[in-house]
Amino acid sequence: MVSRSSIAGADSGIVRERPFQLLLLINVLPPLGTALLSPVLGSLVEPLGASTANIGLMMSAFTAPSIVVIPIAGVISDRYGRRPVLLFGLVWFGLTGTAIAFVSAFAAALALRALQGIGFAALTPIIITSLGDLYAGTKEATAQGLRFTGSGLSQTAFPLAAGVLVGMAWQYPFLLYAVAFPIAAVVYLYFEEPLDSEAADDGSEAGIRAQIGDMRALVAHRRAWTMVVARGSANVAWFGFLTYNSILVVNVLGYTPAEAGVLAAVASLTYALAATQAGRIASLFDDRLYPLVATNLSMGAGLALAFLARSFAVAAVGVVFMGIGFGLVLSIYRSVITTLPPADLRGGLVSLGEGSGRAAATATPVVMGVAVAVATRPLGFEAAVRAVGAGTGLVGAGVGIGCLLLMSASPPIRMGE
Repeated sequence: MVSRSSIAGADSGIVRERPFQLLLLINVLPPLGTALLSPVLGSLVEPLGASTANIGLMMSAFTAPSIVVIPIAGVISDRYGRRPVLLFGLVWFGLTGTAIAFVSAFAAALALRALQGIGFAALTPIIITSLGDLYAGTKEATAQGLRFTGSGLSQTAFPLAAGVLVGMAWQYPFLLYAVAFPIAAVVYLYFEEPLDSEAADDGSEAGIRAQIGDMRALVAHRRAWTMVVARGSANVAWFGFLTYNSILVVNVLGYTPAEAGVLAAVASLTYALAATQAGRIASLFDDRLYPLVATNLSMGAGLALAFLARSFAVAAVGVVFMGIGFGLVLSIYRSVITTLPPADLRGGLVSLGEGSGRAAATATPVVMGVAVAVATRPLGFEAAVRAVGAGTGLVGAGVGIGCLLLMSASPPIRMGE
């Protein structure tokens, strides 16, 4: 019989703790903001009156608001607690996401996606921060990895369902967002505030101004801002895949939306399994630079292989390498970021890191769309998609590795100096 500790390491016993279980339950929702649409984007073009050139805005509209809202949510959670922010995020995410099933205009769908992005901003960064409140050291790396595993499992099951449901009616995948409502009810009844009450006792205007001033001083440290940028760079490869997955599979390789759902599920399942090893891998190295460089390389090279593949099987191999890199790199990044600041600034810095990820997620579909349009004239559509997709993986990995090297040469953060 295989035990949890043999899979995820000695700290895997945290899965029996109620606070961790509830955070995992909340974590079912945020990954669906983008992964649910990955296999069905191509199928939304005609019913919403969009085009293959602008349908990627359904991704960018979701990620754009959180660039601004995530840092605000982090400061609010540091001042007033994690629980109220999480509850708002769950209800708002589910309400705005489900509502997309009841509109027929592209502009209305984009507006609802933007509103749904506000709900996301109140979820993932606060979940990550709450894990930093609860755990430390390799135990926290294990917690972040297992949380990311939960994200991967969520992104495995729901996109598969979406790929099938969209064949019945384009609206049906969006009804899956209604799962947010029973989760919110459970959280309301059972979730206890993980933030120390003393850290959240000053909600005055002066207290918030002091908090913002401390955050500016923190981010001025090179060790802090390089990690924030590195965290964002990982999303370049991942969102490049999510946005162009259905176009690659259906329009370039000649398969179906259901098979695009399978490829998205393979990517998610791979990173889910890889993330379970984050704590174990972190414990093997005194310096986390080495595993982070290796996982960036795996992620970037894997995406390049997927876009250059001539068959579904080879694309799947590339997606596996990308998923391994993505699952490990984000889990370890997050466990590093939560250790950099003092506890009363943890939510703010984590939120800046997640905001960086949202910025990358917002810009990537737009930049890729422009690049494909420009490259199509000299190369043709198929070659343009392949070249831009492969380049996206290499850029994401290169920026991440560059930031890691800068961070490794930076002095430790000492606030007040």
